[in-house]
Amino acid sequence: MIDYLKEIISGTWSLFVGLGITIKYFFQPVVTVQYPRQTLPMTPRFRGHIELVRDEETGGTKCVVCGMCQKACPSGCITVEGEKKEGGKGKVLSEYTLDFTKCSLCGLCVESCNFGAITFSKDYNLAGLRKEAYVFDLKKRLEEKK
Repeated sequence: MIDYLKEIISGTWSLFVGLGITIKYFFQPVVTVQYPRQTLPMTPRFRGHIELVRDEETGGTKCVVCGMCQKACPSGCITVEGEKKEGGKGKVLSEYTLDFTKCSLCGLCVESCNFGAITFSKDYNLAGLRKEAYVFDLKKRLEEKK
């Protein structure tokens, strides 16, 4: 009978200790962010997927289709294609595709671009149900941002 009472007292004591901890944390300031309605500020050094940089003079992209970003990528996730316009000088970008499922965010493509045509985006909230949602047509995305 004494063991039974000791067990009841021990259980009651542990209940009050647990309630004390709960009450202590209940009145402390909230640390959790209510995600869909609130977001945390991103640090300036955050690196999302790459994106093309707009040329302010022409309104198009700064990319000259040299292919250095494609060659520098160890994952092989970048596809660059260009076409030569008649009477024009150099190539014009026709397709710039990024397969983000393969990208390791190493930054070699951004470093290898001598023209400053690509940079890291600040997109961090990428969500999708299919793999195709992460294959980005960066030229199309740049045109949509106008």
